[in-house]
Amino acid sequence: MVEVHEWALAEAVVLSLSQYLREVGWGRASRVIVSLGELQAVDREVFEFALKELANLYGVEVGSFELVEEEASFECRSCGFRWRLRDLDLPDEVRESIHFLPEAAYAYIRCPRCGSADFVLVSGRGVKLEGVEP
Repeated sequence: MVEVHEWALAEAVVLSLSQYLREVGWGRASRVIVSLGELQAVDREVFEFALKELANLYGVEVGSFELVEEEASFECRSCGFRWRLRDLDLPDEVRESIHFLPEAAYAYIRCPRCGSADFVLVSGRGVKLEGVEP
């Protein structure tokens, strides 16, 4: 089965990287750091393979890609408390639901301090180009 999700994300990263390299006048990058949100549900192996293949296809010279995970964290709008997904004692099926559809967090999670359902996802979603070294 072809993992279209990972390939589409990798293509966006490579195209952004290509544009950045042109803007700063670098012919290549020795190291590229890409952040993967904990809730992004990305197959790391497929994503890394896609990055390398697409960089080659688009002629973007990269020494290495480094993938780092951005932890999922939340902040309560009522009391200001911040917490991480990993701090919660959730059943496996709930964790899987949240990884598959991050918006499901609002159905299952409450602020551990005040019990409010009014919170925001602060980090842990998306794919970001975190750093580029010449």
